[in-house]
Parts: sequence; structure tokens; C-alpha cells
Amino acid sequence: MMGGGQQQLQQLSQELQMIEGEIEELEGEIERINQEKADIDDAMEAIELLESDSTVQVPLGGGAYVRAEVQDIDEIIVKIGADYALEQDQEEAADALELKKESLDDQIEEVREQISELESESERLEAQAQQMQQQMQQQQMQQMQQEGQDE
Repeated sequence: MMGGGQQQLQQLSQELQMIEGEIEELEGEIERINQEKADIDDAMEAIELLESDSTVQVPLGGGAYVRAEVQDIDEIIVKIGADYALEQDQEEAADALELKKESLDDQIEEVREQISELESESERLEAQAQQMQQQMQQQQMQQMQQEGQDE
């Protein structure tokens, strides 16, 4: 049968594993947001380089593309959130994408703060576990000394 100290240590270990899992999920979220930022960078670069009557390859999905001609570079559709989109000219579209990037930077900052809080909690629990282990070792040593004296 496990002693109270062993049970507490096991509980701390489970909590630490849960925190580690949460941190990994949040790091995955940062990766996803960074990918979204990279996609926006690509779009901004395309908006800057493209001109009316340019020929482009439009992705259809599944790795298939179709060649298309840009009729008017000042008719760019930009998603603004909640399934809404606006038609904008080149400059407005670039500004809208820049705002999206800033919003993503804010999201990354929030996620990093959450990770930082979880890491602090993890360090606190690890210190607590170490302290408990030391106390248990001291108790075992004392018991062994007492048993040696009793004989």
C-alpha cells in the first residue's frame, strides 16, 4: 500500500504531465499562427508584385492549379473575419493584411504569456516534489537509525 507521501508525489507527477501537455498544445498554436503570418506575407508580396493583366496560377486544392489572368489588381477580396470579406484596392488590401498580422502577433504574445504561467506553475510543482522526496528520504533514514538503535 502506498503511503500518503507517495500518493502526493504521484499526484504531483500527473499534474506536471498535464501542464507539459498544455504547453505542447500552446506551442503548436504558436506554430499555426506563425504559418498564418507566413501565408499573409506571401499574399502581401503577391499584391505588391502583381499588376492588372498578369497571369497567375490559382490553386484549386489537392495540388491542382489553373492559369488565370488578373483582370483588375484593384479588385482584391480580403476576408475581414466572421465569414465576411471586402473588395479592396491594392493599398487597402495590403493595409488590411498588415492589420491581420498585427492581430496575430498579439495572439502569439497572449499564448506566450500562458506558456510562461504554465512553466512557472510547473517549476513550483517540481520544487514541491523535490522537497517531498527529500523529506521522505530523511524519514526513511530516521526510521532505519531508530530500528538500528532498537536492536
